[in-house]
Amino acid sequence: MTWVFDHLGLLGDLTVTHVYLSVLPVVLGLIIAIPLGWAASRWRPARAVLLTVSGLLYTIPSLALIVILPALISTKTLDPLNVIITLTVYTIALLVRSIADALSSVPPTIVAAATAIGYRPFKRFLGVEFPLAIPVVVAGLRVAMVSNISLVSVGALIGIAGYGQLFTNGFQLQFVTEIVTGIVATLLLALVADLVLQLIGRLVTPWTRVGR
Repeated sequence: MTWVFDHLGLLGDLTVTHVYLSVLPVVLGLIIAIPLGWAASRWRPARAVLLTVSGLLYTIPSLALIVILPALISTKTLDPLNVIITLTVYTIALLVRSIADALSSVPPTIVAAATAIGYRPFKRFLGVEFPLAIPVVVAGLRVAMVSNISLVSVGALIGIAGYGQLFTNGFQLQFVTEIVTGIVATLLLALVADLVLQLIGRLVTPWTRVGR
């Protein structure tokens, strides 16, 4: 514990970086995955293509993607953008299926009722279909967020800061305390992020608790 208290400043800086590199890809991935998931829920050919491609993207090793991106998009090797883009790709891969399944599970009778009272497709999506899909979408976001918090550490292998820096330094110095601190910090951050997303999910879907 002495090492932890002596390095609170470093841990604070690493936490800010780790949160930034974890959360931003989730936000970007959600924004991109919503229209893709909507398309996958409406058209069977689009669903087949999008779910297949997203599944394949998720199988690409994260370190390989981070290393190859500079050659593809002309960034520097140590540019955090490489990690952000990589994790955004993984987030999209996870969320497209969740959003498509969530929208497909909205009862057709509810969609028909909304149409009957004058909801046009876009307004119906925003006002009826997507709100009903939120619990499943939030479940997908929780998986993506925890996955990203874990994967950000991979960036340390090419010199990008985050809790992974504690792993690489601890390994090089054979200093177990630093490695254990990184593991505990990663677990705590994942736990806090998951709790925050659960809370947000409950706040934006009050109707799910009616009658309990």
